[in-house]
Amino acid sequence: MKNDIHPDYHFIDVKMTDGTIVKMRSTWGSEGDTLSLDIDPSVHPAWTGGNSRLLDAGGRVSKFKNKYAGLGF
Repeated sequence: MKNDIHPDYHFIDVKMTDGTIVKMRSTWGSEGDTLSLDIDPSVHPAWTGGNSRLLDAGGRVSKFKNKYAGLGF
């Protein structure tokens, strides 16, 4: 096996959409960095069964709704 070919695997803080912070191991960023998520399992329809509303502050969902507002979407 080759030495020094693998990325650094370290702890980072992941900030969920509700403000909670979870400590995870990752190759993203550097030790102690904070990754802020726009969508996480607590709000994504795939994991909530469609019961939770997706909050979007002027992003892609809002642009789509504004563009096709008169078509019944």
